[in-house]
Amino acid sequence: MPLGERRPRGGHAPHAAGVLRSGAAAVANGLRVAGLLLVAALFASGAWAANVPAAAQPGASPSIGSKNFTESLILADLLQLAAQRRGLTLIHRRAMGGSAILWEALLAGSIDAYPEYTGTLRAQLLTNVAPGVDEAAGDAALRTALAREGVRMGPALGFEDRYALAVPAAVAQRLHLTALSDLRAHPELRYALSNEFMDRADGWPGLRQVYGLSPRSVRGMDHSLAYRALREGAAEVVDVYTTDAEIAAQGLTVLQDDRHFFPRYDAVWLYRQDAAAHWPALVAAINSLAGRISVQSMQRLNAAVQLGHRDDRDVAAAFYATLVPGGATAAVRSPGTDAGSVTQLLARTREHLLLVGVSLALALLIGLPLGVLGAQWPTLGRPLLALSAVLQTIPSLALLVFMIPLFGIGARPAIAALFLYSLLPIVRNTLTGLASIPAPLVLSAAALGLPRHVRLLRVELPLAARTILAGISTAAVINVGTATLGALIGAGGYGEPILTGIRLDDVGLILRGAVPAAVLALLVMGVFQLLERLLTPRGLREFREP
Repeated sequence: MPLGERRPRGGHAPHAAGVLRSGAAAVANGLRVAGLLLVAALFASGAWAANVPAAAQPGASPSIGSKNFTESLILADLLQLAAQRRGLTLIHRRAMGGSAILWEALLAGSIDAYPEYTGTLRAQLLTNVAPGVDEAAGDAALRTALAREGVRMGPALGFEDRYALAVPAAVAQRLHLTALSDLRAHPELRYALSNEFMDRADGWPGLRQVYGLSPRSVRGMDHSLAYRALREGAAEVVDVYTTDAEIAAQGLTVLQDDRHFFPRYDAVWLYRQDAAAHWPALVAAINSLAGRISVQSMQRLNAAVQLGHRDDRDVAAAFYATLVPGGATAAVRSPGTDAGSVTQLLARTREHLLLVGVSLALALLIGLPLGVLGAQWPTLGRPLLALSAVLQTIPSLALLVFMIPLFGIGARPAIAALFLYSLLPIVRNTLTGLASIPAPLVLSAAALGLPRHVRLLRVELPLAARTILAGISTAAVINVGTATLGALIGAGGYGEPILTGIRLDDVGLILRGAVPAAVLALLVMGVFQLLERLLTPRGLREFREP
């Protein structure tokens, strides 16, 4: 048998020269496609940036953020209307996530203002930079601590929205529950607590310790889903905001904080000092809302959105007209934001493709060389694979938060996080594909006198192409799904209707994001299957390892 041939079981063996010719063709095609993918991703990024409205360009107008619950959205809508009345256009980055995300975005300058609560500032956000700022110190000490961070606090809006625990009225009556201390005698009760409340210093960890609570069942979930758990009988105790519309709608009993664990949670606006200097109208708009919103008004506004299924911007516009005599104002909307419109779907698709395409292109540029290095030097391959696996284990939301100080808010931190998540399947499959090539084929190429880099390009990479493409396909499909979380930090995409649907308990809205994301994942999978067939020459497709 000539050197360079190996006879597989049950078939004929391809000649080494044939393998080399097929390999060269495969590499040429692969490089062309990879280049086209990279150019397309970069072109999409540039086109997206070019199509952003002028008002959304950095520095053109102040940007405000809101948390991912109805009340925060309404407060931001009201400030938009107040600023509009003063000739200032505000860019509203809607439903960006929890307190930690908004606070980091404010410090990084990605947003210029957002609504917050004094209790959250004292118990969570300022604990590291100003540990001595507690409720006894008063708002003056709070403002001083914020000023050291380059942040100002506006006047109280007129209502307090504090944390509390609530139970169905029937449960409260049956077990004689009136205060949080009463829960200690009933560990059998099931708790459904919001994810943020589960981790906050002024949330479940401290509350459990102060009241000596040790329930047998505690589950974390989205705040709006906790109310569904109550309705369906899957829980008896939930954390609530005291302005939640569901408290009255579901007939809940709010338990008294008899040990005074929770601080005051007065609603205020936080804004950057440099924004105040640059846009005095922003400060004037914030001050104009001081003391204008009562607890009862906030409850009614929340109910109109949550229970009446009205758009938060329309509800805010109607309420603002009552605050300003003769000041009826149309709701502030961005182009293409009407729910369910074709324009919105196209915009979300473009944003989602940007996140997936650019992050995948970057992962290819970094992951493929790392996989090749790991295969050539196994002592390096094991640490690389371990590092990629560690990155994959970081919770996606945590990774997004970590990226905010580095990249700000929007597409860039989401792309960075998706890039890190893409590395593991690409590095692993590249390394595995190269390491699994039959040794006789590699030896045949070496016997022909081919240099090492030529063997890699013309023999090893083509033979490993299927495995490598499978890793790239896996990374792409993972990115399509994970990119929906980018909506939490203002990156857009299909995650926006999903998050809105969860907040409003609207299955239709959830499907408007989930269905296109699933279709896109299937399309991506089909494209890579087609690529695998096109890039693998006939000789290699027919070759079977012994």
